[in-house]
Amino acid sequence: LTVLNAGRRYLKAEDLSGKVFVTSGLGGMSGAQAKAAVIAGCVGIIAEVDEAALLKRHKQGWLMEISNNLDHCIACLREARKNKIALSLGYHGNVVDLWERLVYELDKTGELLVDLGSDQTSCHNPFNGGYYPVQLGFEEAKQLLSTNPGKFRTLVQESLKRHVAAINKLADKGMFFWDYGNAFLLEAQRAGADVEKKGANKTEFRYPSYVQHIMG
Repeated sequence: LTVLNAGRRYLKAEDLSGKVFVTSGLGGMSGAQAKAAVIAGCVGIIAEVDEAALLKRHKQGWLMEISNNLDHCIACLREARKNKIALSLGYHGNVVDLWERLVYELDKTGELLVDLGSDQTSCHNPFNGGYYPVQLGFEEAKQLLSTNPGKFRTLVQESLKRHVAAINKLADKGMFFWDYGNAFLLEAQRAGADVEKKGANKTEFRYPSYVQHIMG
């Protein structure tokens, strides 16, 4: 319902075939995102750093394909988008790398490859394993979290700034991004990322929340 309503509100579209939804998280509640994309008929690319979560969703049949190669992900995205094929593709890697690759494709070709975007990392708990920084691999990040939590926190906040910078570039070209109620925008703001709404007070963000703007 969230994906469908986002399409209705932001794309003015009842039919999401050929539209691309990029997000992250295939763990607990976020695991439904892959299935939702296919039900809505769009192309869903969902990043997840934990391979166990990807394999679980694939085994369930909620995730159609898994890849750890961004070249392959972009090729699949282009093909499914062009042919209007419903797809749920799990990218085994950090979502920041995925967002930055989409910016690279935009800069290189002038083509905006994503229509809808969100995030379902556990950003309500970003410094204790809810969000993994792009600078490190999954296992390396877990080790740092246990040995040097202060350094881990710094890397998370640097990663959040990169995360938002990439989203902002794509949003400026017409992608519609929303907060999925996971404190992503709040933690990004605390990290110093550019998420405040211009001309508004500091409690307002440039991107909407799914609760008020989409489901409401």
